[in-house]
Amino acid sequence: MNNTIGIRHEDKYVMERRVAIIPGHAKKLIEEQGLEILVETSPKRIFTDEEFAAAGAKIVDDVREAPVIFGVKEMPIDYFEEQKTYIFFSHTIKGQDYNMPLLKRMVEKKINLIDYEKVADDEGRRLIFFGKFAGLAGMINSLWSLGQRLMEYGIKTPFLKIQQAHNYNSLEDAKEVISAVGEEIAEHGLPAELTPLTIGFTGYGNVSNGAQEIAGLLPIKEISPAELLTLKERNELPNNILYKVVFKEWDMSVPKNDNEKFELQDYYKHPEKYRGIFEQYLPHLTVLMNCMYWDDRYPRIVTKEWVKNAFSNGTPKLTVIGDVTCDPDGSIEITHKGTEIEDPVFVYNPDTEEPIMGFQGKGILVMAVDILPSELPRESSIGFSNALFKYIKPIAQADYSKSFEELNIPKPIKRAMILHNGNFTPDFEYMKEFIK
Repeated sequence: MNNTIGIRHEDKYVMERRVAIIPGHAKKLIEEQGLEILVETSPKRIFTDEEFAAAGAKIVDDVREAPVIFGVKEMPIDYFEEQKTYIFFSHTIKGQDYNMPLLKRMVEKKINLIDYEKVADDEGRRLIFFGKFAGLAGMINSLWSLGQRLMEYGIKTPFLKIQQAHNYNSLEDAKEVISAVGEEIAEHGLPAELTPLTIGFTGYGNVSNGAQEIAGLLPIKEISPAELLTLKERNELPNNILYKVVFKEWDMSVPKNDNEKFELQDYYKHPEKYRGIFEQYLPHLTVLMNCMYWDDRYPRIVTKEWVKNAFSNGTPKLTVIGDVTCDPDGSIEITHKGTEIEDPVFVYNPDTEEPIMGFQGKGILVMAVDILPSELPRESSIGFSNALFKYIKPIAQADYSKSFEELNIPKPIKRAMILHNGNFTPDFEYMKEFIK
């Protein structure tokens, strides 16, 4: 029975500072559950080597001697060793091209791959995630981006007082500043040319709820998608209130057959039967927060064609897109890639169809940081580790030499096992096609 696990240093991004297991939980696993924990030394991790050492963990230069290794983001392609167990976000389940060499190597090395993204309960609800923190950081960054972008237009607003999320010592510090901005708007209002200032949220899960939590610190009123379409026609709208709209699936797509009604489960199973209608809302939004799941079976919500047409008639109201979903060439077609914390925004020019990093230039500004939870590394790591904790010992001590059917691990973890000794498990057989 194995009792040793490794916690690796995150090296995919310069500013990735999260960790899957925090020192407080490491201490409990060592003292109460008899595990040995190896922690790869890291100069940047939000929880220091000293904190892990104080918890009883062994600090090492390389954790690859551990048979079970926990990480957060993708591991290097040459990192994997024969028939060991790795737990991380692999970003492979959609057949993401950039990670197919990684998937192929994991198959070749006959490893066990458990992907946090697929850890779910009997109803399919995710149990271990950073999503809410992506929404929290994404909204902070988008409000910061809005202030900076409006200043490029010569419009000074209280949003200029907001910084990028990673510049705050804590989430509470960020909330305090945004609350003060909200009080200033409530008291003094916004420039007339911004009224009504509207924020749209796609989706209503953990990511969207995190983003809405930050927006809720401002003087904001929720309206329906239908009300959004007629909002500007109302007389004498107050300039000290913002408006938010939450879009659900039926707001964004309708059946191609006009005689049919929208049916949610049918939409999930047969999205090809539906067409997108979201673009009708775009002229009415100031900020769009894209917080929903998307794959290429579903209609896009912002296309390059729409952006080009919008700018052919002047400068559209839509100023900032916070693409928290961050699918390159995905639901937001102008998101060409995920951006880095140290270079987080770009302006997509509809004439050249090219993005230019920074706040300047003609077009719509997009904030698409690929690792948003790492801008709130302490809080996001604590929340993640809280959810993961009860599964760590069973993952460590499982006998992976047994057949998948006989493998005794908690059901949510078993559902998340993509590879068992290098073989795709039944729910992930479809992924064989990705590496042919």
